[in-house]
Amino acid sequence: MLSVISYPVFILSVVVALVFSISLFPVGWFEFRPEWLGLVVFYWTFRAPAQFGILLAWCLGLLLDVLEATHLGVNAMAMALIAFLVLTIHQRLRMYPMPQQCLMVFLLLGINQMLVHFVKQLLGADDAGFSYLWPALTSALVWPVFCILLDNINRKLG
Repeated sequence: MLSVISYPVFILSVVVALVFSISLFPVGWFEFRPEWLGLVVFYWTFRAPAQFGILLAWCLGLLLDVLEATHLGVNAMAMALIAFLVLTIHQRLRMYPMPQQCLMVFLLLGINQMLVHFVKQLLGADDAGFSYLWPALTSALVWPVFCILLDNINRKLG
């Protein structure tokens, strides 16, 4: 648990996550890109549940909706769901070793991806298959490095 939260680190992590979320990737790699904003919401809700919660996650998701030019509220609802689920299990999550945390990142971001996929299907998208779950898997693989990096930056600047 972090004792001091550095708000500039929070803002910088959100900006970097949003830039990575809309940055160009090679066409073949696009579907494997981690869910960067989901990782940021997961991390800050996990590390500082009193300061960062559902409303802030919803606002960040709404910002992602605007940046990606998707239907308003799709990512907002999904980010709020991530924050809610992390808030409900954050006490247990703190005791998990890193491999179990990675599994929880996969499960929660997978739920996020399923929700976004379901809503897009309702709105007329024609994407079939389970390829929409790749970002959840790559996010889980990135989680240890992401978590340690943000912990170290926050500790030095906080």
